[in-house]
Amino acid sequence: MDVVLTFLVGSVAQTDALLLSSRQVIGLIAAAILAMLAAQLGWHGTDRLINWRQRPDED
Repeated sequence: MDVVLTFLVGSVAQTDALLLSSRQVIGLIAAAILAMLAAQLGWHGTDRLINWRQRPDED
């Protein structure tokens, strides 16, 4: 019984350590994806603004 309990406690500790270290990696990946999306949105919005300002006035 002690062997099973030791195995379970060890497994829980290893899983906890893995989740803590992977949380940082997931955060970095999410930040990189959000930065790319913000850059794409800014680029697209700038293009639309430039095109809107270059249109001839319609009377």
